[in-house]
Amino acid sequence: MASRNLVTLTGSGISAESGVPTFRAADGLWMGHRVGDVATPEAFARDPALVQDFYNRRRRQLAAVQPNAAHHALADLAARWDGHVLLVTQNVDDLHDRAHADRPPAPGFELIHMHGELLKAECTMTGQVCDRPGDLVPVEPSPFHPRGRLRPHIVWFGEFPLHMDRIEAALRRCDLFVSIGTSGAVYPAAGFIQLANLAGARTVELNLEPSLGRRLFDEGRYGPATEVVPAFCAGL
Repeated sequence: MASRNLVTLTGSGISAESGVPTFRAADGLWMGHRVGDVATPEAFARDPALVQDFYNRRRRQLAAVQPNAAHHALADLAARWDGHVLLVTQNVDDLHDRAHADRPPAPGFELIHMHGELLKAECTMTGQVCDRPGDLVPVEPSPFHPRGRLRPHIVWFGEFPLHMDRIEAALRRCDLFVSIGTSGAVYPAAGFIQLANLAGARTVELNLEPSLGRRLFDEGRYGPATEVVPAFCAGL
């Protein structure tokens, strides 16, 4: 039976080939900083200047990168898919957005940034979100509340990923689940494969190398994302 409900999860491995740094080095530091100093609500309360500067630099780096063949292959697939496609990305860059802008998807397509978006900002009082491609100053006033200020629209450690209800609902009814460029180590995304298996979906891992959850997938294809993703999509 042909698959109609597709859920795709992407991680840092798909954007790394565009030149987007993964930021977490082998020593656990992000651009020379401990995670607890730049990626927690407590860090923002303690040193907003450091946190804003960290994300300002990440924002500027996006201007120098472009979607790669893997991003475009997923956009092409979404444009021709006869059914529902949910693309969930753990990445906060805008490379999927740009790839899909070049090839408008079919009506059944959704894109969810479960960890937020680098080019957006969020009000600390109301949670409202706005586009913000430029730098944020340490104490950036919010347009949504007189006592609010703008913070990066990023899900920090200790915060819950976005739109989990929609993601889990789609996983429970999917019949094809594809995981791309993820380590299988970060929850709740690492648990998506288990929900897809409960739904009876065909499950495929496309990665540079087998992830920690490889044994849970029906199939694995390994190599650079710019090679294995276009080849897989072409065969669907």
